[in-house]
Amino acid sequence: MNKELTKHFAPGHSACAGCAFPSIVRAVLGEVKDEVVVANATGCLEVTSSLYPYTAWKTPWIHNAFENAAATISGVERAYEILKRKGKLPKDKKIKFVAFGGDGGTYDIGLQSLSGALERGHNFLYVLYDNEGYMNTGNQRSSATPYGAATETTPSGRASFGKTEVRKNLMDIVAAHHIPYLAQANVAYMADLKKKAQKALAASGPSFLTVFSPCTNNWKFPTSQYVAIAKLATETNFWPLYEIENGKHKITLEPKNVKPISEFLKTQGRFKHLFNEKNQPVIEEMQRLANAEFARLVNLTEK
Repeated sequence: MNKELTKHFAPGHSACAGCAFPSIVRAVLGEVKDEVVVANATGCLEVTSSLYPYTAWKTPWIHNAFENAAATISGVERAYEILKRKGKLPKDKKIKFVAFGGDGGTYDIGLQSLSGALERGHNFLYVLYDNEGYMNTGNQRSSATPYGAATETTPSGRASFGKTEVRKNLMDIVAAHHIPYLAQANVAYMADLKKKAQKALAASGPSFLTVFSPCTNNWKFPTSQYVAIAKLATETNFWPLYEIENGKHKITLEPKNVKPISEFLKTQGRFKHLFNEKNQPVIEEMQRLANAEFARLVNLTEK
């Protein structure tokens, strides 16, 4: 394996075959040109990369609880600035501070910590690997879980077609903090992800990346298909690629021939219950939601 690729995150971790987040971690940290300190919220990435007495991390790394990775990394960043001011670190020493979290550590349990760190203006990058549920504990729904999906806590059956709530728009929530750079990316589009990571790391102040991260185990698809499925998410406008830089929206990839959302849904067991006459309206509503969100982003970009 390429030594530069594994400079910060080693092979030999215990992530599932076909998991996307090792590629996301390596892509983002590969754009760091200085030293880096990483904080990691509780979740799949933390558990699979730090099985005692081993670690996949080749850089200073801190695990804290579900709810406070952003608070932890902002505390480290502030300590670094104080040590430089007191002359205990060289003034020209450069360290990047990066936090990684999943849905629980970002959308839900960790949202207050993230919001506080963004509002205070700490100089760090927060990276969300978005696998749309609480995957580390067996596929419970989160506020990132899409409408219509079946999970352990929103099962499909006589009483319901799956999750009845629309997923939270976290990008809009983060944008409301007026940070200099945030972007939505996808593990299937590496060049776009790396470019966004470069911009996020170069930003003066807090920055944020949310990266589409298919979960082979709980979305129920073959391990070899995670890139193909991630690509379909963008080709169907289920997961648009865009950035907000200094308040200005820009779509970074617009599909030339948009595919129907059913092409994405049919690849995964979590949506298989929708493909019958009774639940056809659910697919139609998912299509309407995807179309409306993309049209909204186009309108924001044109402004």
